[in-house]
Amino acid sequence: MSNVIRCISKDGFVIVVAVDSTSIIAEMERIHHTSATASAALGRTLTAAVLMGSLLKNETDSVTLQIKGDGPIGGIIAVCDYDLNVRGECDYPLADLPINPITKKLDVGKLVGTEGQLIVSKDIGMIEPYVGQVPLVSGEIAEDITAYYAYSEQVPTVCSLGVLVDRDLTIKVAGGFLLQLLPGATESEIELIEKNLIAKESISSLINNGLSPKDIAFQIMEGLNPEVLDELESSYSCHCTEQYMRNILISLGQEQQDAAVLEEGYIEIVCGYCQTKYRFTLDQLR
Repeated sequence: MSNVIRCISKDGFVIVVAVDSTSIIAEMERIHHTSATASAALGRTLTAAVLMGSLLKNETDSVTLQIKGDGPIGGIIAVCDYDLNVRGECDYPLADLPINPITKKLDVGKLVGTEGQLIVSKDIGMIEPYVGQVPLVSGEIAEDITAYYAYSEQVPTVCSLGVLVDRDLTIKVAGGFLLQLLPGATESEIELIEKNLIAKESISSLINNGLSPKDIAFQIMEGLNPEVLDELESSYSCHCTEQYMRNILISLGQEQQDAAVLEEGYIEIVCGYCQTKYRFTLDQLR
């Protein structure tokens, strides 16, 4: 069953991408053993990467999101390719904070921090990747993605992201949507979208209530005669290989390799995205 859908209004001026990322974020939590608030922060970033990845044009393209905030979670990174294979990590997956006393929700903004940057890097086949960056707006991720599109790509965008964490720290539901206005969108269409968004529940509530990505997209685009462009599959998937890790060892240089081998008798490298361990003996290093 597809978990990503792309829709367009009949006149072609409004695009919505919606994703149910529950299985992706559940796999992320299983791998990284994140705290409740860290699950929400990293989960939202992974979900945003899937939404942005769905807009890539070529099979070799990829998008990387980096969040460098001043909060206790440290840095966050998420990478998604054209096939919507996504992976990510954060500096301190066990970092956590009490529930926000005002919103009664996980305090993602405070965990990420409001001072820092969102950096988006798109590898789209050029000599150098396209890189855009904006200051963090709130650390809540969705608002920061919206700001990125407004300031770096000048595309009017609405982004919504949500992760609902269960009492046992497993992921109950997760998902998000990205709405973009293309040149030619009318004031009446904008007003209709604003009305639909005001009446909409949170994205995590919609998914928890059984709505599919298509249901959500059509609800947002009600009155615009939406049409489905395509339905896609996305999953948490890491691309690490032993050869890739060998190349990392080569880049360390002989001195650092020798120091590690003298201490342990071998070198072990752990992939930050999937936690797979690669061990290299002295003979292999030689």
